[in-house]
Amino acid sequence: MTSFSAEWLSLREPYDRTARNPSVVAAVADIFRGASCVHVVDLGCGTGASLRALEPHLPRRQSWHLVDNDLGLLGRVSISGRPPDLNVVATPLDLARDLELALDGPLDLIATSALLDLVSLKWIERLAVEAAARRLPVYAALTYDGRTVIEPSDTFDGVILAQVAAHQRTNKGFGPALGASAAARSIERFESVGYRVLQGQSDWLIGPNDRAIQEVIFAGWGENAAASGRVARDLVAGWMVRRRAHLTDGRSSLRVGHTDLFAHPIAAR
Repeated sequence: MTSFSAEWLSLREPYDRTARNPSVVAAVADIFRGASCVHVVDLGCGTGASLRALEPHLPRRQSWHLVDNDLGLLGRVSISGRPPDLNVVATPLDLARDLELALDGPLDLIATSALLDLVSLKWIERLAVEAAARRLPVYAALTYDGRTVIEPSDTFDGVILAQVAAHQRTNKGFGPALGASAAARSIERFESVGYRVLQGQSDWLIGPNDRAIQEVIFAGWGENAAASGRVARDLVAGWMVRRRAHLTDGRSSLRVGHTDLFAHPIAAR
């Protein structure tokens, strides 16, 4: 299972929180309206961003099981002013191998964020089957869907983004990753096991003043393109120079497309 740095997760969290689709979050909240408590498992939790985003929308009494393969990230899980009725347990697990183990115990909701585009179709099928066997709803936020707009545009953007798309489909520890097709394939899989799926866009909207995250994104994309062996490194370097010039001039903006999903059994639990 691929790991991400705590610094990157911290940098992206404000953009993730703003991007989460409010209609999808409302649907998650509605299904638990009137419940006295809720038990949630967060798959690939990182430092707990899904917990921090969802906690205000769920019943007061909450029990969260946070699962990730990275002990360093689990050690950084935090929530400011933790409510007394919030119980959090963190467990290191390899979700490629131990998905079923992560779903053991009393549960009302499976949550995950920025994970589905990293996994294979076979893993999505496992998740759908295991969720259906337990009649559990699934909230999957911020799945990258391939829609990207960079302003101002550059003639080399398409070349870079093609290599980013190819890198997205490489094995991240779960088999060949679905990348930009993950949301569509996930909807198909959940519908095939008797789920209704609500979807909504959750795009990052990154403006000219958001230089730090743009620097990291562009550098990562450039590294992916250069490492692919399909694009000359000097051409990638030239693209980076031009992109950084736009950043310095306060002209650079970025829209990165994501999709939020809420899959729940058609028959009430």
